Amino acid sequence: MKTVRVLIVDDHRLFRSGVRAELGPSIQVIGEAEDVESAVSAIAELEPDVVLLDVHMPGGGGQEVLRRVLGSGSQVRFLALSVSDAAEDVIGVIRGGARGYVTKTISGAELTDAIVRVSDGDAVFSPRLAGFVLDAFASTEAPPIDPELDSLTQREREVLRLIARGYAYKEIAKELFISVKTVETHVSSVLRKLQLSNRHELSRWATARRLV
Repeated sequence: MKTVRVLIVDDHRLFRSGVRAELGPSIQVIGEAEDVESAVSAIAELEPDVVLLDVHMPGGGGQEVLRRVLGSGSQVRFLALSVSDAAEDVIGVIRGGARGYVTKTISGAELTDAIVRVSDGDAVFSPRLAGFVLDAFASTEAPPIDPELDSLTQREREVLRLIARGYAYKEIAKELFISVKTVETHVSSVLRKLQLSNRHELSRWATARRLV
């Protein structure tokens, strides 16, 4: 069995450690990075077979890493691993050049298999995400612009999506590896930007835009 050399890119140290512990023996983790700059440097230095790439992180996120690395002519393969299952995130990184996209609910064995398949040249997606990709590449129309949605940061969108799904602040904090105080700050910012009053209005707003 061949060994796949992997670089883990995620802005949460505990999550990176957890991924290391869950991967099978066919995976060799050769390094880690926590933001765009460290990711680009580590990829150039270590030349991994596969980069396990978070979508949202400091410095521009996964799409910026893809742009800079693949734009330089690198042949490294990317597998996006994110808490987000939003269509715009999936489509964005796939258009950017990632070979697959899986969510952080994936098991260690499934993630190991996905990494091996991506290293072999396959495209890999969590089941419900494959439809987003097929729809996106079948359509020739650009998605409609939503100024209100565009005003939110990626992290604010993640918090909004979980609020709409009925998550409590503590559950959101655990899911996104942030503090409850940070969740509260994001919610306040979203309410202000969207000119809404409470989480129930946020849920209705997100549902109306099919973000849930």
